[in-house]
Amino acid sequence: MSVRNHSFVTEFVIVGFPGLQPEFYGLASTVLFLVYCCILIGNVVVIILFATHNVLHKPMYFIILNLVVSDVLFSTTTLPKIIARYWFQAGAISFFGCFLQMYLVHYFGSVTSLLLLIMALDRYVSICFPLRYPMIINNSTIHILNVTATTAWIVAKACPLMMVIRAYPLPYCDSNKIMHGYCDHIAITTLACTDRVPYSFPAFIFAMLALLGPLAFIIFSYCSIIVAVVQIGSPQGRLKTLSTCSGQLIIIALYFLPRCFIYLASNIGIRFSTDLRIVIIMLYSLLPPMINPLIYCFKTKHIKTSLMKRFKKSVAPQKDNVFALSQ
Repeated sequence: MSVRNHSFVTEFVIVGFPGLQPEFYGLASTVLFLVYCCILIGNVVVIILFATHNVLHKPMYFIILNLVVSDVLFSTTTLPKIIARYWFQAGAISFFGCFLQMYLVHYFGSVTSLLLLIMALDRYVSICFPLRYPMIINNSTIHILNVTATTAWIVAKACPLMMVIRAYPLPYCDSNKIMHGYCDHIAITTLACTDRVPYSFPAFIFAMLALLGPLAFIIFSYCSIIVAVVQIGSPQGRLKTLSTCSGQLIIIALYFLPRCFIYLASNIGIRFSTDLRIVIIMLYSLLPPMINPLIYCFKTKHIKTSLMKRFKKSVAPQKDNVFALSQ
């Protein structure tokens, strides 16, 4: 009999935070709902600015647009279910639906890693080769970057798909309660009625490739940037050059540092309580999509200028109406 035929679980139940008392379910769902609304509003604003301002049709902003789309899709994949779990006590998710969510969670994470790599490449070229940058970045390069971003969305499918293919046939015949805010590989395969080491180790390797591969190049690029900045003569020039990277550094740090910490801690024997581990994972999963639009709008010159123009256009008619009524 095949391994899959031993699976008696037909659906999983997303528990969320196991230690959370029922009287706080309403508060938890409200907070998560507000987080989701903030993510949608902030990222949709960036999409509208990009669509309505030609000045943003530049390589860096194409990359930011792809990051925005990835953040929205990741949040939409994970948050509605955990909100429903606490708001309507609807934590059940079908067997297939859980694995689909697992695939999408890891897929969008891989896409974001590759897009951050492309973003670091743009900064590397602009700072380390400033005289060549205008020649390199032209209309044909923008087309190439669009193709590269599309390639990132395609290449990122490989590792998550392999993880799902290996985990889906495992026998799930015991508990169906997922101690997490959403379905991910570790949370699901922990429930398998078999030795998960042969399945978890390749998944760990895939995760490290998706995480540390882009991170290695990002570290190299920013080390090269630091060397180039040190060689700039004036302190003002150094600060101005570094300021062009500050927003990206914050985004990269928010994405990579917590993930590296969790992976490192789990492999050197540091243990967290289930609730604390889930809180950390939810924070590093949802904080970047919520904060990134603020970074884009206030740390990126052209987006900030476009936002202020849009704001002034919307405020001016209201002032005119008030003035007309007062006459």
